Amino acid sequence: MANALLVRGLSKSFGGVQAVKNVDLAVAEGNVHSVIGPNGAGKTTAFNCISGFLRPDSGQVLIDGSDVTGWKAHRLVAVGMARTFQVTRIFGELTVLENVALAVRSKNGKNFLMWRSAESYSDLHSEAFGILEALGLGEHAKALGDHLSHGDKRVLEIAIALALRPKILMLDEPTAGMSRGEAERIAVLIKGLTRQATILLVEHDIDIVLGISNAITVIDQGRVIATGSPAEISDNPSVQQAYLGAKEG
Repeated sequence: MANALLVRGLSKSFGGVQAVKNVDLAVAEGNVHSVIGPNGAGKTTAFNCISGFLRPDSGQVLIDGSDVTGWKAHRLVAVGMARTFQVTRIFGELTVLENVALAVRSKNGKNFLMWRSAESYSDLHSEAFGILEALGLGEHAKALGDHLSHGDKRVLEIAIALALRPKILMLDEPTAGMSRGEAERIAVLIKGLTRQATILLVEHDIDIVLGISNAITVIDQGRVIATGSPAEISDNPSVQQAYLGAKEG
């Protein structure tokens, strides 16, 4: 299976602190590949270096074999990468449909046609509504973003990212702050997204990770300490020591 995303020797320091140290990731096309590790392990820093929000000190990031190391986020969107954030980022004063329609409009290169209102693009709204329907938010299309529940705001952020038609979708702690029921709903949604995009997931909920991932990479103190299937990661003594906690018995 081909790799949609390949990361080689990624490193990033802040002053005298090396947050990410020679991280390698090979994310197979159509998979959910999760990155886990204890708090402060360097997961988010690596995520930000891959997605263009930080420039790595060294290493390579390749999308479909093309070197995109150090590219800004907007350039990465143009070649098929989109992401969500730990803290939900939506336009709360706009409707749910308008939030997604703006992303569709951006992907279609219509951001600078400012003399026409967003409402005039019926094709954009049709595409946006189709995305909402697919994610179970169609009935909330006319609601303001701020009026959604926490879980629905997370789904809306994913919908906005999907409107950019990514090949690679990076999700940063999508179940943070959710109840068990909401988290399980998001997990099912994420697994289904692999029909549309390859998923790179940073997630704190180990049960979610083990349940939906094809592959898992574990980072501790900025370094990769293990990569493998959920079963292999669950049984890895180094992972148990660093993150999962030693098994009883």
